[in-house]
Amino acid sequence: MYGCRTEPMVVLAPSPPPSVSLSPRSCSPPQNLLVKSTKPLPKDYNGHRRALLLLASSSLLLGFVPSSRIARAQEIYELEEDERRVVRIFQEMSPSVVFIKDIQIKPNAKSAAIDGLEFSEDNLRDAKVEGTGSGFIWDNYGHIVTNYHVIAKLATDQAGFHRCKVYLDDSSGGSFLKEAKLIGFDPDYDLAVLKVDVEKNKLRPALIGSSRNLRVGQSCLAIGNPYGYERTLTTGVVSGLGREIPSPNGSSIRGAVQTDAAINAGNSGGPLVDSYGHVIGVNTATFTRKGTGISSGVNFAIPIDIVVRTIPYLIIYGTSVRNRF
Repeated sequence: MYGCRTEPMVVLAPSPPPSVSLSPRSCSPPQNLLVKSTKPLPKDYNGHRRALLLLASSSLLLGFVPSSRIARAQEIYELEEDERRVVRIFQEMSPSVVFIKDIQIKPNAKSAAIDGLEFSEDNLRDAKVEGTGSGFIWDNYGHIVTNYHVIAKLATDQAGFHRCKVYLDDSSGGSFLKEAKLIGFDPDYDLAVLKVDVEKNKLRPALIGSSRNLRVGQSCLAIGNPYGYERTLTTGVVSGLGREIPSPNGSSIRGAVQTDAAINAGNSGGPLVDSYGHVIGVNTATFTRKGTGISSGVNFAIPIDIVVRTIPYLIIYGTSVRNRF
């Protein structure tokens, strides 16, 4: 975590979730030809909807239905197609996203930690949560990609009091807890690699895309754990390309992806995903309005092409190739 600037850029420091009251938003269903029903959907739901549109079009030719209502029906149909796509991407991508907690154990528990006492909620019940963040599964060997600033305290801990626990999805839709070991990190690009010992069949690596051909205006999704709310989805577009943002060690990260998909504290390290469910960036930072701590909607991700070049060296050597010589 490092300091703010004028109209400050904030690299999203992990933080414990606040107590927030959520009020449901009320909305009225659209008035259109396709009336909602409480009955179960037919097996060929999409075919049924197309048939309704065809019937409505036929009715238009006979003068029964105004053309404006036909256009509205088509608009609603296309909107729901887009919604189904977003739902599908989230369902497929969510098991690849993990919830990371930085834990500081009490000094009197140090011997237990060093002696390898089984990592569980019971023996860490009194541990302090220093912060939370996100990450995504890189491969079937249990490597997890996240931001360096999410695990910075673990990386710089000399006393052995910091631990990292990771919550992963299981096949039933629940979650299970594992301790993660720090494998390598690169503060210049705000990247780090963790590793958990989990059977390969319980891991679902994320699909890795490319940031080379991104276009401003294309849709994107951010998945993470803002303020501790697990596996939260936000949507938006690519708002800009080739941005420059500060890194944790004071240098600059060039080529960052700008998005208006909401990114908050706890989203750090999570994936930015395109319309095909491929990771195109690692969510890392946001601008906040001066003195408010409120996000301005100007958010940034490290482009996946930088990640692809950096992570293999971190896995093998523990540091980036440029820092080895």
